[in-house]
Amino acid sequence: MAAEPQPKALTRKPLLLNKVEGSQDVVNMAAIVPKEDGVISVSEDRTVRVWLKRDSGQYWPSIYHAMPSPCSCMSFNPETRRLSIGLDNGTISEFILSEDYNKMTLVKNYQAHQSRVMMILFVLEMEWVLSTGQDKNFTWHCSESGQRLGGYRTSAGACGLQFDVETRHVFVGDHSGQVTILKLEQESCSLVTTFKGHTGGVTALCWDPIQRVLFSGSSDHSIIMWDIGGRKGTAIELQGHNDKVQSLSYAHHTRQLISCGADGGIVVWNMDVERQETPEWLDSDSCQKCDQPFFWNFKQMWDSKKIGLRQHHCRKCGKAVCGKCSSKRSSIPLMGFEFEVRVCDSCHESITDEERAPTATFHDSKHNIVHVHFDATRGWLLTSGTDKVIKLWDMTPVVS
Repeated sequence: MAAEPQPKALTRKPLLLNKVEGSQDVVNMAAIVPKEDGVISVSEDRTVRVWLKRDSGQYWPSIYHAMPSPCSCMSFNPETRRLSIGLDNGTISEFILSEDYNKMTLVKNYQAHQSRVMMILFVLEMEWVLSTGQDKNFTWHCSESGQRLGGYRTSAGACGLQFDVETRHVFVGDHSGQVTILKLEQESCSLVTTFKGHTGGVTALCWDPIQRVLFSGSSDHSIIMWDIGGRKGTAIELQGHNDKVQSLSYAHHTRQLISCGADGGIVVWNMDVERQETPEWLDSDSCQKCDQPFFWNFKQMWDSKKIGLRQHHCRKCGKAVCGKCSSKRSSIPLMGFEFEVRVCDSCHESITDEERAPTATFHDSKHNIVHVHFDATRGWLLTSGTDKVIKLWDMTPVVS
């Protein structure tokens, strides 16, 4: 019997390059220093550390700086070596790092929020510092003057924040599951729209300015790809995590989305394929295949003298079906279902082997990831976790 053909690898398999250890608490965020063998990290232990690779092959701190409050997030701009750090007390502290990454100098503090800073973005083109906080506020400041330029009250605390320089649109994802789009001017903002597709809170956002697509990750374990540029309201679901999605990163040159989950899973999605929207689930009082009544349809149950059945839905066609008519399972990768899901029997027969070919690869980082950073110039991925460890991975494409 001939061996089944294996799906062609469209991937980069993570190869662990190094571990950076020494933090005393959760490493909330970290970034690879471009063109340097270095990493910048901020931790719940109140420290900011710049780690440089030594001749021994290990990373050791060239900078160890204690902050007055736990460090919740950071934004690093390599061109200006400007490091913005969000603190648990609501302050954003801005530093400039020396060329040799052995010294950091405080530039200014922004009293941005009333409580924990959740996310920061420094926009060099506008000289703006954007931030979200646990106080349910989005704010932006002028990085030159330090002046607060404006703010917007979100429906819940927000830890998803992205910005499009071309249109000056900011995307804010909050814990209620809502994504808000705002148009920013120099000292004012206007609400463009809000949308909601997750059943849990938004935990991460990632923006592709070329394809004009927004990705949102959620505590409901799913990712949604929102086609903002298409203006047709297209939303594609990606189901590949068994726990909440913690962080997202996008490799523009290969059109691959990298997502990381609280269970340590790293998923690399091929976004250079024609994906399909999942259908709306249809409402019915009886199975749309065999016409058996569902358990709340008392009239049909009485008339037909049949026991009511539980309702299910086929993930491919969206029809309401009974368990007998949907006994099969199948993956439907082009619809975002990389795991096997319930489908009706007729849809199961219609799905080809080609349609079942995976469009994502799955890897175990062996630590609980809270943040991910991808350096496209070298193909390196950084993951930081609740285990106080930073891991560096080589994501160079693997030839199959």
